Amino acid sequence: MGILEGKCAVITGASSGIGRAIAQAFAREGAKLVVNYNRSGDKALALVNEIKALGGEGLAVRADISDEGQVMQLVDSARGFLKDVDIWVNNAGADILTGGSAQISDTEKLSLLIDVDLRGTINSCWQIAPLMKKRGSGVILNMSWDLSTHGFHGRNPQMFSAVKAGILGFSKSLAWSYAPEVRVNVLAPGWIETSFAEEVMAQEYYEARISEIPMQRFGKPHDVASAAVFLASDAAAYITGQVININGGVI
Repeated sequence: MGILEGKCAVITGASSGIGRAIAQAFAREGAKLVVNYNRSGDKALALVNEIKALGGEGLAVRADISDEGQVMQLVDSARGFLKDVDIWVNNAGADILTGGSAQISDTEKLSLLIDVDLRGTINSCWQIAPLMKKRGSGVILNMSWDLSTHGFHGRNPQMFSAVKAGILGFSKSLAWSYAPEVRVNVLAPGWIETSFAEEVMAQEYYEARISEIPMQRFGKPHDVASAAVFLASDAAAYITGQVININGGVI
């Protein structure tokens, strides 16, 4: 039996990258899953099929988490499939680094990050946390950035830092508000091998970042997923209001 056997989880932005890795890890540990997506329906359905092939149960549900009404519908759909939600992972985030969004103005990028990352996280937490508290238990994991409290040069990092630091502060306050029934923790990945690192990042920039990491490599999505599994499990029953940096030792 996996350490999440019998648990029911929702993961937002689960169709690719870190969210997909978390869904895969949760499924391997026995959790029943709702995988949320906004645009990548084919990838989300492929993930559900993969979960079923592992002997698990999964459902793909489309919702734009920046829209409060759609978040409410996501919660309703999740509860209809899962009955109770034991774990909620707010992984969905705006991609302003690849694709068409990389070409929009900085003002538009900032609005997108605030709407999806910050407002989406808050919307989701405000919907699910009271339900968890009422039933007497629950785990919420929110996604920040390890450099949000230290800073990093560049216009995009300025925006990321502001938004992800907001998520960190909100999460700590949420943990206070819903303890002891609900545990709220934050995952703060550093440089991870996502599509940005693989497709966009220049080799010189990539090597410069590695030189700053004590572990001398970028993290993998499964590195973040492993931390998520631990925090979601009963092994972390006395951990709430904390931030876990998954960054290879950068301080």
